[in-house]
Amino acid sequence: MEKLHLTLACGDYDRTKALQDGMVEPEGIRLNYVPLQSEEIFWRMLNHREFDVSEMSLSNYVTMMSRGECPFVALPVFPSRFFRHSCIFIHAGSGIQRPEDLRGKKIGAPEYSITAAVWVRGFLKDDHGVRAQEIEWFIGGQEQPGRKDRLSLRLPSEIKVRELPPDKTLNQMLESGEIDAVISARTPSSIAKGSPKVRRLFPNYKEVEIEYYKRTKIFPIMHLLVIRKEIYDRHPWIAQSLTKAFCEAKERCYQNMHISNALACTLPWLFAEMELLKSIFGPDWWPYGIEPNRHTLESLLRYMQEQGLLEKALKVEELFPPNVTGEFKV
Repeated sequence: MEKLHLTLACGDYDRTKALQDGMVEPEGIRLNYVPLQSEEIFWRMLNHREFDVSEMSLSNYVTMMSRGECPFVALPVFPSRFFRHSCIFIHAGSGIQRPEDLRGKKIGAPEYSITAAVWVRGFLKDDHGVRAQEIEWFIGGQEQPGRKDRLSLRLPSEIKVRELPPDKTLNQMLESGEIDAVISARTPSSIAKGSPKVRRLFPNYKEVEIEYYKRTKIFPIMHLLVIRKEIYDRHPWIAQSLTKAFCEAKERCYQNMHISNALACTLPWLFAEMELLKSIFGPDWWPYGIEPNRHTLESLLRYMQEQGLLEKALKVEELFPPNVTGEFKV
């Protein structure tokens, strides 16, 4: 029987490498894996539906679901996770010393709705009492002018969002002091070049993030996997096939990392790092599926509601189709 041909756009990750090189094949599917950067994937999928299956911004997907106008079906596969305390960059002359000092400041982000910014605003509110409504937000390209939110914003009036001037970037405005801070998934080029005018709010972010996880049990999810709805409607079985294949690819990644005669990753102390991860997270530090991620997903939904991004409250089960919300038993 001829296999179903699907094109998948996803990042070039170790945890998906076995799908990219064909070592793992989803049942009944011939996969054309297109490795791209996430910004390009999201833009092309949201604007032109170019791929059958793709990695997708978690916050963008949830926003579309809350509006009742989502053209995708999501799987509980999370190819990108990232603690975001490292992603708050401040101008050295802003007077910001503590997270609480962000209150009343001018803060930039590439888009108000990006998942990284949702998580940062979430822990700023929960841990430091700083609400999204107490900040003046500036939105635009970080390194290139002209970036817009991928989804139109429909925010309550108490949340103040301004677009950057057409000739300005977040990096320029941060370094010049026109804005006080930037929240971004990407490190600004001013940091990379060693500008003395820009620094991280949490220079010891690894220690801060470990403490955050131990206290909250949240390892922030950034992206999930989506199928174009018309394809899922014709072939609902592909949801389980793809989920199982992504889980198998991740397991192969773990197995390769544990080979001890030669390092699978270019990290000299890989085994020491894995021992640390196991002591903090347990044996699976990058879980897929609904139940292992329920608390994290519920926290994200709450944050998005508080930040004006949802038009109606959602439950975790509403994010995924019924045929991936359970599992069969033998």
